[in-house]
Amino acid sequence: MSELVVTLLRLSYLALLWLLVLSAISVLRKDIFGTRVVARLTARRSRGADARDAAPAEPPHGARARPVTLAVLAGPLAGTRLSLSSSAVLIGRSPGCTLVLDDDYASGRHARIFPHDGRWLVEDLGSTNGTYLADHRIGGPEPMELGMPLRIGQTVIELQR
Repeated sequence: MSELVVTLLRLSYLALLWLLVLSAISVLRKDIFGTRVVARLTARRSRGADARDAAPAEPPHGARARPVTLAVLAGPLAGTRLSLSSSAVLIGRSPGCTLVLDDDYASGRHARIFPHDGRWLVEDLGSTNGTYLADHRIGGPEPMELGMPLRIGQTVIELQR
């Protein structure tokens, strides 16, 4: 083999080793710093008030007030609003959750809010620091009413119309 071929093989082997090292550093960086949570409040302010921020219309006479949004009142995600549907809302630090909290006191899968028989229930999923509904720690599924504060670490959430 010529000296040029040997030099090219050495350089390509060195480049592959550096790619391996850089990919390992990237994985470690993601594990250490976690998922980046983007502040949604600033984006909402920049586009101005929209139709969702307007005062909701009163329900028809005799109709029960149903929550349609989940609002974050305090914590790193204050101002965030999620529209509720017929599916459950999973809350925690894991990127797979519906509402990803950037809170040191929240577990990976901390709690879930889900509909059952026309009501919304909240359930703690075995978190370390607990889930507090209106200042008492919950264990199993408990009904969550409009305006009732749900505290997970430093984050306060409530159901709104």
